[in-house]
Amino acid sequence: MADTGMLLNPAGQYASGRHAQRVLEDAREQVAELLGADRAEVIFTASGTESDNLAVQGLAYGAKKSRGPAARRIHAATTEHPAIVETVDWLCSDLMGGGAPQFDHSEMPVDEKGRVRVSELPELEASVDAVMTCMWANNETGNLQPVADLAGRAAAAGVPFHVDAVQAVGHLPVDFHALGSSTLAASAHKFGGPKSMGILLARRDAVLVSPLRGGGQERGVRSGTANPQGAAGTAAALAAAVSEMEEERRRLSVFRKKVLSVVGAIPQSQIYTDPSGGALPGHVHVAFPGAEGDSLIMLLDVAGVDASTGSACSAGVNRASHVLTGMGVPVEVARGALRLTFGTATTADDVDRLCSLLPGVVDQARAAGMAS
Repeated sequence: MADTGMLLNPAGQYASGRHAQRVLEDAREQVAELLGADRAEVIFTASGTESDNLAVQGLAYGAKKSRGPAARRIHAATTEHPAIVETVDWLCSDLMGGGAPQFDHSEMPVDEKGRVRVSELPELEASVDAVMTCMWANNETGNLQPVADLAGRAAAAGVPFHVDAVQAVGHLPVDFHALGSSTLAASAHKFGGPKSMGILLARRDAVLVSPLRGGGQERGVRSGTANPQGAAGTAAALAAAVSEMEEERRRLSVFRKKVLSVVGAIPQSQIYTDPSGGALPGHVHVAFPGAEGDSLIMLLDVAGVDASTGSACSAGVNRASHVLTGMGVPVEVARGALRLTFGTATTADDVDRLCSLLPGVVDQARAAGMAS
């Protein structure tokens, strides 16, 4: 990899700027090769969240530009990441205060594992459907979605399709051209790259009306001074993740199987990660009815184990994971959720220790009871 220590603005016409531009374009070429895209289709952003926003907003307004005001329906499940959920909610609200939103949300139905029920989707129509979006792998459960089927349906109807692949890139083989989606989002830190770096793949023929205005960098989709150091780090990390992908998948699958075996032996436990139907090997999402999720993570934290609930707390009120409730899980059960993820830094000793702690932690959390 080229020296990236003192890179200046890659838009500069001076020698150091031209050097920075070469580093940026080399990184773009490497990312394209690794993800089955053309170099011109790789847009560097500041995060997966930004990539999702640029894609969904850009495709939605692009549909109105190219197909007229009747293109107003956005298809998305309620189990998507907040980067998608909140963007769709915002687009489907009365932004201008005129009494009517510019877009309508068509909620895609999901099954008990959070997967889209493709057979229950309405027929797509290019005249009214602005965009369809679906995440490749759920950020909480790790369960995989039928994105190839959805991309095929959207392409056949002439409707843009966006894939939130933040959890998938670097962990699953990705061939952007073979997938056939209009856009695809990724985040560098999810595969060991630098934080505050994202990727947006956008087909050459995708009509994107970007909400960002400025100098026209990154195909005019993401204006702003590019970060050649971040791009180089992103490309290097992605190359390493792809080269180690199969070995890491096997290693993490062993960890997941062991943890799920322990969870399954705990009375009344509920398991939402579904390896049999396809799931990322580094995810385990479970629930223990009668235990408060916050109690679970605090007890594990005291023992030196980092975990999360998959829930958010606002104004002192415990809220269940929107992913689980969107899957039909009762709120009182979802509040006892525990989300565990394994990665390159996770060792067999870490997993053994977690397995030895978990039954006792659940007993303690259940004894503490549920918050009112």
